[in-house]
Amino acid sequence: MRDDERLRRLEAVTDAALSRLDVSDLLDELLDRVRDLLEADTAAIMLLDSHAQQLVATAAKGLEQEIRQGIRVPMGRGFAGRVAQGRRPLVLQDVTADDVVSPVLIEKGVRSLLGVPMLAAGEIIGVLHVGTCTPRQFTPDDVRLLEVAADRAGAAGQIRARKLDQAAALALQRSLLPPVLPELPGLSLAARYVPGHEFGLGGDWYDVFRLPSGSLGLVIGDVSGHGLASAVVMGRVRSALRAYTLMSDDPAEVLTLLDRKVRHFEAGSLTTALYATIAPGQATIRLSSAGHLRPVIAVPGRATGLVDMPVDAPLGVAGVRERRCTSIELPPKALVLCYTDGLIERRDRIIDAGIEALIEVVRPAAPEIVCSEVMTSVGPDQPTDDIAVLAVHRK
Repeated sequence: MRDDERLRRLEAVTDAALSRLDVSDLLDELLDRVRDLLEADTAAIMLLDSHAQQLVATAAKGLEQEIRQGIRVPMGRGFAGRVAQGRRPLVLQDVTADDVVSPVLIEKGVRSLLGVPMLAAGEIIGVLHVGTCTPRQFTPDDVRLLEVAADRAGAAGQIRARKLDQAAALALQRSLLPPVLPELPGLSLAARYVPGHEFGLGGDWYDVFRLPSGSLGLVIGDVSGHGLASAVVMGRVRSALRAYTLMSDDPAEVLTLLDRKVRHFEAGSLTTALYATIAPGQATIRLSSAGHLRPVIAVPGRATGLVDMPVDAPLGVAGVRERRCTSIELPPKALVLCYTDGLIERRDRIIDAGIEALIEVVRPAAPEIVCSEVMTSVGPDQPTDDIAVLAVHRK
């Protein structure tokens, strides 16, 4: 192939005008150009579902049925699965039913296939392949052109996946974090949540709810990690904890039940939680901690400090001994502040220094004021970890 012809073909798939298109339109236009330049009958993009380890038909020209049928190809199986697993181009000059997973390719009459991996930061994110209904010998230039197109499609695919994750994370945020805290006679509450990443939600959460006994339940927790995956685990843990609070009034027993659930269904996730109940008389708080930081308590006329209570193992850890519950007094005007480690942890200091800085700021005052002062004085300017804060004040 002449140099000017090769340049023209490369420019067609790297045209700056593609960048101005919506992601879906960009993928469609890119497949149209690739199919035209390679004189192919079909072109398709399959993106990797990393959780299921399956390639999902995402965009297609000539194989639109793959999308309508929701075709999924396991890693290592079929033509696309082999391209993804090998992370290198693959050519099939004579396609048979044994070579492919998708029946659509056979129904379409595809005889030859060329596929290349789509990579991002060295990780496989999908496969781009083209096919012809007549036997074809693809050249090294054809392979190179498709690799350039795969790079472009990979960038668009990442943008698409990021937008989907953002939308899902926002939906989870609306459903899992209380939009309004309950109003109770004699108590006032305030909370803050600040994500430490672009998705707007992670594994930190707080919750406040009334119990059938008349007590108030408060929980704050932290699932390791960031983004949608941690948020999904967090949502399941939060829902399970709510269910267990209807089975027992003992915070330690509730966390024991939750621990069994996490060990069985959420194995591998590091989860901490602090669960507390405030009796209707509001003079006593019962608390139990599963690996979570102790709350700060501020009482008029006393030195502010951490609640004197044991901290048991995080949820999901094997061989945990019996979990413990602590009862403390909540005098009038007292304030208890619960928080996650993103508030006080820094890479350049030990965690004790962050806790001391927090204790210096917390005071027995209106919880909205205290939360604002804490976030301003102690919270980082640009969080790299999620932050959740929950304050309760007895009037």
